[in-house]
Amino acid sequence: MEPLWQPPKMDVNPSITLKLTASKSLALPQHIAIIMDGNRRWAKNRFMPAGLGHAAGAQRVREIVKACAEFGIPHLSLFAFSTENWKRPPDEVSALMGLFMTYLKKEIRDMNVNGVRLKVLGDKHRFSEALQELIADAEQQTAGNTGITLHVCANYGGRWDMLQAVKAWQDQHPSSGLESLTEASLTPYLSTADAPEVDLLIRTGGESRVSNFLLWQAAYAELFFCEELWPDFNRETLNTALVWFAGRDRRFGSSAPI
Repeated sequence: MEPLWQPPKMDVNPSITLKLTASKSLALPQHIAIIMDGNRRWAKNRFMPAGLGHAAGAQRVREIVKACAEFGIPHLSLFAFSTENWKRPPDEVSALMGLFMTYLKKEIRDMNVNGVRLKVLGDKHRFSEALQELIADAEQQTAGNTGITLHVCANYGGRWDMLQAVKAWQDQHPSSGLESLTEASLTPYLSTADAPEVDLLIRTGGESRVSNFLLWQAAYAELFFCEELWPDFNRETLNTALVWFAGRDRRFGSSAPI
């Protein structure tokens, strides 16, 4: 049975190929984070149910993970499901959970072939036991991979992350007062403890906000907003973002030279 939708094949001409290859010599980010916005609007524009938009978005994930790996990006974080997304219609939430389970089952083999390490970040306790088991199994099976690390942020929120980090720190330092808590001592308790801070945050879908995503980790990130809906975001748009990033003057709070 043919899938209801497949990503369009790109006709890559020689000039685009040279542009994509040239990106490898640029100053590339070590950690890219993407807010994958626009699945539902993409489906609505095609008179499709929202579930098909999310399915199209899941297929796009595969292409972008592969492209980031080929560009040599060590860490990629994807905002798959926020702590606020539970407010969506129950049938849509159920479809998203089912899609997540299907993705985990289908992609493990390719992740291992391509050296992708999977880490799921967020409060996993609200997921079904079956989904929690799939997540744990997928993380265990890919734990030894040394290529790109894919952080799938599910039931994740930046405020939740900071709150759980403070609680975890307190659990480990019961006799210490909060006055001894520092940025450096809190960072190891964040869900992204083994990843560098976000260098480039991309949001698709035309909105210009960060929506409670990696608030601590993206404090000094360059923000790239694009009009493409997530199922339309492709390798060429990613390349555009990387070239734009390479041209940024990153000062991390210091003043520009006069």
